[in-house]
Amino acid sequence: MLAVFWFSPVPAEQNVKPQYMEALQDRVVGGSVAKPHAWPWQISLQYLSRGSYYHNCGGSLVRRGWVMTAAHCVFGVWRVVLGAQKITANEPTQQVVRVTNIYIHPNWDPNNASSGDDIALLRLSSNVTLNSYVQLASLPTPGQILPNNNPCYITGWGSTQTGGPLSDVLKQAYLPVRNYETCSRSDWWGSIVKKSMVCAGGSRNSGCSGDSGGPLNCKVKGRYYVHGVTSFGSSLRCNTPKKPTVFTRVSAYIGWMEGVSTCRLLLANHTESLFTRTNENCLS
Repeated sequence: MLAVFWFSPVPAEQNVKPQYMEALQDRVVGGSVAKPHAWPWQISLQYLSRGSYYHNCGGSLVRRGWVMTAAHCVFGVWRVVLGAQKITANEPTQQVVRVTNIYIHPNWDPNNASSGDDIALLRLSSNVTLNSYVQLASLPTPGQILPNNNPCYITGWGSTQTGGPLSDVLKQAYLPVRNYETCSRSDWWGSIVKKSMVCAGGSRNSGCSGDSGGPLNCKVKGRYYVHGVTSFGSSLRCNTPKKPTVFTRVSAYIGWMEGVSTCRLLLANHTESLFTRTNENCLS
């Protein structure tokens, strides 16, 4: 499930109209099969339909009982599958946990992808077990900005050729960071891109996009950190030059995430609905 744009070869801010696409096929086009459990914080977010669960979005395990994903991913009845390589198989490494609460950033606008704040936290029904197959994602420091061309990988379950069938095996694709100065040029994404976002890819030699809500895994000082949550991309075609995949920049939301998780402890005895729009000062 990805948000995508229609555009013509004129300045992006004039003609590009963001819209979320429920059935976009080109998820990890240009990618390859990931080494099993190389990205142990990657999760499959699955929705219930007619008695069965189906993969819809990705996400990252940020605490033993919390998952980070995109706000536009969350609707319906959910479960999270961790430790998976092949999501259609009942692998012994998998852990399956229900989602009990969903916390959406209060400024996210479901009708305007370019407004940003496309991030949500999912509270799991129980803490997961950490092992060789399930690990917490490392998050960046608040406000951290990566340099242009910083090496990153997107991960997700999807096709590896334009228009091809979806794969049930985890894929990865190399996407270098494009800094804000580059990505916000009028012949790139223009004013659609905000400083609370991070761009990656945008050349003919890189992958297209990952599952919505899935991680942008970036290497910093020899270690991988989740610097982005997959938000939107171009629907024109795979690897469109100057139209990189756009992610919610995680380092801009560390304070909000810490506030949400802290508030859950303070309000643990309160009754909440499944969907909650919250802020850093706890729920009203």
